[in-house]
Amino acid sequence: MIRVGCYVDGFNLYHAVDDLQKPHLKWLDLRALAQSLCRNGEQLAKVAYFSAYPTWLPGPYARHRQYVAALRHSGVECNMARFSEQSAECKKCGAKWKRHEEKETDVHFSLTFLEDAIDDVFDRAIIISADSDHVPAVRRVRSRLPGKQVFVATPPKRHSAARELLKVCNSGTNITPGRIARCLFPEIVTDVKGNEITRRPPSYNPPPGWTPPPPLS
Repeated sequence: MIRVGCYVDGFNLYHAVDDLQKPHLKWLDLRALAQSLCRNGEQLAKVAYFSAYPTWLPGPYARHRQYVAALRHSGVECNMARFSEQSAECKKCGAKWKRHEEKETDVHFSLTFLEDAIDDVFDRAIIISADSDHVPAVRRVRSRLPGKQVFVATPPKRHSAARELLKVCNSGTNITPGRIARCLFPEIVTDVKGNEITRRPPSYNPPPGWTPPPPLS
């Protein structure tokens, strides 16, 4: 049985889905998505998610916590980094403001991916991202551990932006909105006893009349 590890660049995936302007697709079950990318004879050994909470934005922060609760309950390993607040100034008009820059997410991603390759967690890795920042880690794994296969699944409409990543991986594909629509969490996520773990934020509700497509076989 070939073991598969899936590594999800949370920001890269989120912004691609956000660009689709279909908020209900953000309630995405990453374990189901990773399972749909596995081939016959493969076993999903791990799904790891990398992101950071926007703590200065009450609404998005609350929604993100609800989402991470659903992911963790489904068995996804969630690696949460941080944002750093920085001062910015317009050189022309002198206007000043605060901006937030994500810190450590790519480092967590690369270190976890490299450690898992060394620890023999997977035979084939699936990287969900189009970010070229992951190229060095992929290149290192493929050069030092040539028996490991690395596959890239690019977020919707990001395949052309992943040229550098595609070059260093064994193969790749693009995740379609249709695939995502078939891998959503239910409105209410419960445990085996029916106790509520978390629920879908109202802003992620499907549009009126939307019918979920049949799950991928």
